[in-house]
Amino acid sequence: MGETLLVISNHRSFLDAPVLMSGLGRAINFACHPYMGQVPLMRDVIQGLGGFPLDAADSGGRSLLKQADALLQSQRWVGIFPEGGEPMVNSTQPGQLSTFHRGFAHLALRSQVPNLTILPVAIASHNETSVQTFPLQVLSWFDPAEPLFKAAGRHPAVFYQTVNLMVGHAIRVTPQQKRQYQGKGAKGMATELTQRCHAEISDLLKQGLS
Repeated sequence: MGETLLVISNHRSFLDAPVLMSGLGRAINFACHPYMGQVPLMRDVIQGLGGFPLDAADSGGRSLLKQADALLQSQRWVGIFPEGGEPMVNSTQPGQLSTFHRGFAHLALRSQVPNLTILPVAIASHNETSVQTFPLQVLSWFDPAEPLFKAAGRHPAVFYQTVNLMVGHAIRVTPQQKRQYQGKGAKGMATELTQRCHAEISDLLKQGLS
């Protein structure tokens, strides 16, 4: 593909980024939860995989927009998990898909990168093992403001044995869409794009698990 791609996918395992890079045959820079840039060993692994942890103090998404757009403008592929960290800390089933955050849509509509294309991908797990690891509240040492880390219980870790990687239809972000993305209509456009991608990945997930 000649376009610069923004890859979005469902997210249940720490293996998702390597699976996507292996399946798509391309290095991808993934946006990561802020705490991943603060845990020494994890930070090294994330950086080795090309991940970029977001700014914990940035609740408005400016960190995502700035870092991801810089990578896109350098013609790097960027990966975003629109479900955020919730399915990573709560035990979920392979067919579950949480609500998407709109950050990736705002990024796609604001970016000045020509020929920017969103590629929806679903990771459909057929066989896996899930284990409970360390207490979730340990992570609050690294990000005290994150409400997900205040819950009781342990952080689940999902290990895939067999997965289907389902690649959807590429969604081209048109110049007309970018021109219309302004004022009071910007939020609506981002919501529409987010819902379109959620529906695409939901369908892909069902196909991959059937």
